[in-house]
Amino acid sequence: MTVSATPTSSTATPPADADAASPADERTLVRAVLAMGVGGFAIGTGEFVIMGLLPEVALDLGVSIPQAGHVISAYALGVVVGAPVLAVLAAHWGRRALLMALMAVYALGNFASALAPGYASLGLLRLVSGLPHGTYFGVAALVAAALSRPGQRARAVGWVMLGLTSATLVGVPIAAA
Repeated sequence: MTVSATPTSSTATPPADADAASPADERTLVRAVLAMGVGGFAIGTGEFVIMGLLPEVALDLGVSIPQAGHVISAYALGVVVGAPVLAVLAAHWGRRALLMALMAVYALGNFASALAPGYASLGLLRLVSGLPHGTYFGVAALVAAALSRPGQRARAVGWVMLGLTSATLVGVPIAAA
């Protein structure tokens, strides 16, 4: 009996990166990572700027500063609830479409928050604004990693997350001023 040295198709093992998406060309990767980083910058600025504006928000709404601080908690509740719920509900969506939909919900929630007529509506709209937050960062990290070469995946994810960091350092002070 002779044993073949060449494995048959049924016993061949796939390459280590068989399920990974093929790496994008460098320009596509840079554009995508930059776009997702800008999205992270927007989310981070919108999330944290309210802290510097609490006295003005409280005065405008006719509530105390600690009471106005509850709109921060409403956003955080949106993040906690939205991340797992939206991830499950949108599991069958394409990643690009999902990222765009998440940013649309986030933008609409923030624009509506700016026009909120009262305390209760502001709290509800801040909750809505927080819903896409966690899902956006999770999906953006997956997309950045999938577009990158295996040895560059952590770097691409780091560049996406740099949007949130730079929002804290640059976006929030500028927006609060």
